[in-house]
Amino acid sequence: MNRSRGPVRALAALVLLACAPAAVAQFVDDSRERYAFDSPEGWAMAWVTASTIMAAGGATPALGPGELQAGVDLGSIPWLDEEQQRVGFGGFKDEDLNKSPAFGRLRGWVGLPAGFVLELGWTPPLRVDGAKPEDLFAAALGRRLWEGSRWDLSARLHGQYGRARGDITCPRAIAGRTDPIVNPFRCVAPSDDRIDLRYHALDATFAHAVADGARGHVTLGVVRVEPRVQVNARSPTLLSVPRLSTRGSAPYVAAGITGSIAAGWEIGAEALWLPLDVRRDADGAAEDDAFWSVRISLRHRWRD
Repeated sequence: MNRSRGPVRALAALVLLACAPAAVAQFVDDSRERYAFDSPEGWAMAWVTASTIMAAGGATPALGPGELQAGVDLGSIPWLDEEQQRVGFGGFKDEDLNKSPAFGRLRGWVGLPAGFVLELGWTPPLRVDGAKPEDLFAAALGRRLWEGSRWDLSARLHGQYGRARGDITCPRAIAGRTDPIVNPFRCVAPSDDRIDLRYHALDATFAHAVADGARGHVTLGVVRVEPRVQVNARSPTLLSVPRLSTRGSAPYVAAGITGSIAAGWEIGAEALWLPLDVRRDADGAAEDDAFWSVRISLRHRWRD
């Protein structure tokens, strides 16, 4: 299917089916579409994936073999306005992307030989406004490359596999409503949509001691996101189960500060910014609609 015409054709077909008599046999849309990274659909998938990136949160910890550190992260997810959520069918249909105002993750670090550190992250399957992560795991392998009296440089390779699901294309609030303004596509039940939140990334962190027990840091990275969406929505005449995907790369920047609050305990905060472009008008120029987040962390290190 031509990518520029595919969303328009799908929208036209869906409108015709939504207006058809209930006696018409149900049509099944199980198409596959790969969208441009800067299309409305591609931007939305990349934006949701960006909210889950496991940024460094500071320098890679200096852990000897077998030494452990654990922590918890919580990051903000910006609220999207109506225009930003109008991403379905090339920018014609509203989707419910405002599910949770925050994203959390449990993290653990273990020291390996030769100065390497293995990092694991897991997001608990907590349901928020109809959306829930499932088997969402991240992993990183990092190492301090240089360490001075006040400065250090570390680098990481990291990635994520897993998914989240929720009522995105047909929210519970409108499902079954007969008002064509409120529910123009006549969805009869909350959708059960799924997004695979896959990414791979490389970053480097410069850290500097700014005071006793406090260190500032700047992280520069590049991420390759490869999200895939499985739609699962139903109207009286249409079972919509298309598989959508996109892929692309983007840089990101994070800056923050960490500080010791007690023996073995550390708290940190950082801001993350990831630029994303989107073409909301098929004939228009790309707009900058970046993802940004403020994140806090609490960590504990066990020492011999």
